[in-house]
Amino acid sequence: MDFYWLIIWASLGWVAFGYAGYPLALWLMSRLSPRPVVEAECSAFISVIITVYNGERELQRKLENTLGQQYGGNFEIIVASDGSTDGSDEIARSFEDRGVRWVRNAENSGKETAQALAISQARGEILVFTDTSAILEPNALACILRPFADPAIGCVSSEDVVDPEQGEGAYVRFEMALRRLESEASTLVGLSGSFFAARRELCDPWPTDLASDFRMGIEAASRGRRAVCQPSARARIPVTHKAGGEWRRKVRTFRRGIAVLMEYRAMLRPSQGRAAFSLWGHKLARFTSPFALITLFVASGLAAVHDDFALVLWCGQIFLYGLGGASLLLPPLGEHLIPRLASFFLLVNAAVMNAWIYHLRGQRAVKWEPTQR
Repeated sequence: MDFYWLIIWASLGWVAFGYAGYPLALWLMSRLSPRPVVEAECSAFISVIITVYNGERELQRKLENTLGQQYGGNFEIIVASDGSTDGSDEIARSFEDRGVRWVRNAENSGKETAQALAISQARGEILVFTDTSAILEPNALACILRPFADPAIGCVSSEDVVDPEQGEGAYVRFEMALRRLESEASTLVGLSGSFFAARRELCDPWPTDLASDFRMGIEAASRGRRAVCQPSARARIPVTHKAGGEWRRKVRTFRRGIAVLMEYRAMLRPSQGRAAFSLWGHKLARFTSPFALITLFVASGLAAVHDDFALVLWCGQIFLYGLGGASLLLPPLGEHLIPRLASFFLLVNAAVMNAWIYHLRGQRAVKWEPTQR
């Protein structure tokens, strides 16, 4: 029984570290040893890169939204089409008389490949990357550039805004709060793929097989700079109302994240300081939590035969997973907060486990298929 309880507490502790202990540690660090950021208005010439693959339904609105940004300096817009087969290219070309430039991959080769093509054509000191589905608030571009007044800052991430009534809404709000704490106490180890900015020198080289939003934060840390979030740079992100679409997007995101973590595993060394701590707490703990949850379920189930408290713990897990599964199968149940959170927790951890299976098989997620919203 002592052995079982050792496993139970270790598993519980690891999951608790990722979801509660790490945020608490960041909060304490932000109060006891903060890392403030110097901000000022930016007027540098920048390049806004919009990556699109079959996004004809959203691209025109995105371009109008970007052209209408309240930014005091000059900027160029480059639409990078990743071999789109719909009307995306025609829409991009129709904006050429308004200064929008257009580049195209001959075939669907992946988001980062399209970004690399745009980078080769970009002239800006700072590069801003954004998706067609992300609608920026009018001053978002000016806001995301303010932290670059601090020479220690290499990358800046936006703040995602989603429908608060969806299961993903609570999860995104948790992630945004965590990023704000990381900005105050450490460095981001993941940026918002829908809207982020980076210094030009950090974008060389640009690996086309690694997720740029995850990689850039770690790349900045590896070069002695920080990645921070800018809460005032807000982008509204639509969420899918279909569990199948959400599942595919999550699995793909985690597959790409695991690949980056493995590529930058040297950054997990304690010698990397706060960057390593953030990588352990935000990514490694989250990516390995399904293994801890499975271990916890098995160990508590075995201990439940002889221990009443273990039996309660085991039944509690069955109830939580059952509630999450029922919420996914019965949409009316998912309208309530607790079932909705249970379903999203179940979905996230199942997606991480599925992503590991792909990774261990050597199957990487390079090409992309935007989720239908």
